[in-house]
Amino acid sequence: MEFSELIKTATVENVLLSRAGLPVVKGTLCITSHHLLLSSCPRGDGQPSTEELWLLIRNVDAVEKRSTGSSGTITLRCKDLKVLQLEIPGLEECLNIASSIEALSSVDSVTMMYPFFYRPPSLKLEEGWHLFPLELYFQQIASQTSRWRLSNVNRDFTTCPTYPPAVIVPAAVDDDALRKAARFRQGGRFPVLSYYHSKNGTAMLRSSQPLTGPNRKRCREDELLLGMVLDKGEQGFIIDTRSAQTAKQAQMTGGGTEPKSSYPQWRRLHQPLERGRPLQESFIKLVEACNTLTNMDRWLSRLESCHWLSHIKAALSTACLAAQCMDREEASVLVHGVEGTDTTLLVTALAQLILDPSCRTLTGFQGLLEREWIQAGHPFHLRCAHSASSHARLTQEAPLFLLFLDCVWQLSHQFPFSLEFSEHLLITLFDNAYASAYGIFLCNNEKERCLCKVKESTHSLWAWLNEPGEKRKYLNPLYSPNALVIWPSVEPQSIHLWQGELGPALSWAA
Repeated sequence: MEFSELIKTATVENVLLSRAGLPVVKGTLCITSHHLLLSSCPRGDGQPSTEELWLLIRNVDAVEKRSTGSSGTITLRCKDLKVLQLEIPGLEECLNIASSIEALSSVDSVTMMYPFFYRPPSLKLEEGWHLFPLELYFQQIASQTSRWRLSNVNRDFTTCPTYPPAVIVPAAVDDDALRKAARFRQGGRFPVLSYYHSKNGTAMLRSSQPLTGPNRKRCREDELLLGMVLDKGEQGFIIDTRSAQTAKQAQMTGGGTEPKSSYPQWRRLHQPLERGRPLQESFIKLVEACNTLTNMDRWLSRLESCHWLSHIKAALSTACLAAQCMDREEASVLVHGVEGTDTTLLVTALAQLILDPSCRTLTGFQGLLEREWIQAGHPFHLRCAHSASSHARLTQEAPLFLLFLDCVWQLSHQFPFSLEFSEHLLITLFDNAYASAYGIFLCNNEKERCLCKVKESTHSLWAWLNEPGEKRKYLNPLYSPNALVIWPSVEPQSIHLWQGELGPALSWAA
C-alpha cells in the first residue's frame, strides 16, 4: 500500500482553523503520509509568515463533516481530547480532505506508522532502548537476597507470548516447572516477581488467572512455584481484581481462582476493578461532561454519573491494600485478574510508587513503566486504538494507562514534594501512548515488537526525554526526596478531577 493512494486532495488554500480559546488562523492546508500541515498566511505587515501547524494524523480519533453551501467544515476530535475545526472552501475539497484523514488515521499496520519514518538528527536509533534492562533490576534484588533468579525460559516467547524473554522467579523452581505452570495460567502468564520489598523481604508477584475450570483442576508446579515464595508458617495474599461472583463465573468457562485446599498458605482477597467497555464508557462520559456547558448542579451530577473518580478511588485503594500487606503485614502478595495485562499492572505499578521512593524519581518512574507496563505486556496497540471520541464500535479499547496516570497525578497532588517528575511528564506520556513519533508504545507485547523490529527501526521515547535540554521540562521544582512510604487518602474530598492542560495535540514551528 502506498500512502499516496489514500490522499485524494493534498493541498487546499485559504483554510480557516478554529480552536477553543485561540484566534482563528488562515492558511494553506497540506496532507502528508503522517501529518496534517497548516502554513499560516502572511500577517499583513509585509512579512511572510513562517509559522506552521503540525498534527500527527494518528492522533485523530473522529472526523465530522458538515456542508455549508459551496464550502464545508471538518471537525477533528483528537485522541488527546483536543478539538480542531477546519473551514474549507469547496465542498469537493472538503470531502476529499475528510476522506483522506479518515483513511490515513485508520492505517493499522504497525510498520507503516510514523515512528518507522521519524529520524530526528539529535538521536541515534539505538539510544534509550536499553536504559532499563531487567538484568540490572535483578542485580539490585540479588544483592539483597538469593531467593530469586533470572530465568530465560521465555527467550523464544513460546512459554508465554506476552511476557518478555527474561523473568524473575523463585530460585528453587526450575524452567521445566515454569513451563508446566504456564500451561495452567491463562495466556501462559505464570506468577513472576514484580517487586521485592527490601525493607522486610516480602515480594509482590503478578500473573493471570489459573485455569482450574469447573472440575477444579490442579497444577503441582504452580502450587510449588507459589509455595516457594513463602517460608513455612508464613501467609501470603492473593489480590484478585475481579469480584467473587465474576471469578466464580470464570470458573464455569475454564478459568477460576486458587482453591484454599491447594494453596493453604495463601488467602484470597477480591478487589473488583473495572476494565474493558465499562471503563471506556466511563471515560467517554467524563469527556462529554467536561465539554458540555451547564450549571454547577448539573455538572456535578454528570461528573458523579460517569464514575471516573470512583475508578480512581478503587485503583488507589487496591494498590494501598497490596502495599499494606507487604509493608505492615509483612506478607507477600500475588496480584491477578483475568489476563493479567490490565488491572493487574495498574495495581502492581501503583503499589510500587507508594512503597518505593526510587520509583518516584524521573529515571525510576521510567524504569517502572518499562517493567510494569511495556515489557509486562499491556496491549497498548489495542487499548489505545481510540480515545473518547471515536464513532467506531469499541471492543478492545480501555483507558487503563490513562487511569494509571490519573492515579499518579492524585499522588502528586497529595504529596507535592515526593515525586521528582511533574504533571508535564504525565501529559507527555498520555499523548505518546495514543499517538507518537517514538516506538516505545507500539504493539501489544515484546514478541510483537521483536517481529516488527521496533527497537531496530524506531527511536525510543526515553532517549528523547532524557536529553539534558528536554529533561529539565519534566522535573518537579518542589521535589524533596522522601524515603517513607506515601499512603494516599481515598476519601471523596481527597480525590480530585485532573484539571491540568492536556497535552499538545498540535505544535507550532517557526
